[in-house]
Amino acid sequence: MIEGVRAWLAREPRVRVVAAVDSPEDLDRESLAAADIALLDLNLGGRTRFDNIGRLTGAGLKVIVYSQFTDQDTVLRVLSSGAREFVAKNEGGEHLLGVVLAVATDEPYVTPTTAGALVADDAADRPRLSERERTALLLWFQSKSKAAVARRMRVSPHTVDMFIRRARLKYSQAGRSAHTKSDLLARAIEDELVRPEDLLDDTTGGD
Repeated sequence: MIEGVRAWLAREPRVRVVAAVDSPEDLDRESLAAADIALLDLNLGGRTRFDNIGRLTGAGLKVIVYSQFTDQDTVLRVLSSGAREFVAKNEGGEHLLGVVLAVATDEPYVTPTTAGALVADDAADRPRLSERERTALLLWFQSKSKAAVARRMRVSPHTVDMFIRRARLKYSQAGRSAHTKSDLLARAIEDELVRPEDLLDDTTGGD
């Protein structure tokens, strides 16, 4: 399987594989420093390891989960755990490469499996935003500036923009489009993702 993935990625000269390991614990410091993206299989050692998503994002990597487990609960849990995207193994190399390139440039890419999970969500009118997406929205509503949000979250402004665009996409897929900042704030308050009193806690400043 690893060699097959390598072959798919090797088609694209902008992609370079810096390490292939059996577990995140096996990543050495040099590999972590050189890598931007971690392609993670949830099934490691016969166990389904969601905790590895947080471990890798905590190390500064953008995580893409690549898994044979495509049930709705798994896909939604993967996204809410901080992974940038989910790719089902049966979706093939074209989607995998497309997701890798999109994540590398902080562009959204929704695979058919992910779209299906979001659309079929029983609580589809209340999109499940990841913790990072929720934080970005709250700080954005408070600070008025994506640059200020980026400084507060210690990420790039492009990453902040990606978090916000993903939140918009999830609302759009739930049939509750939020084209403006005011629309998005209204949706967040309706869903109790943000409380009005949270907006008074403006400690980030704007620019």
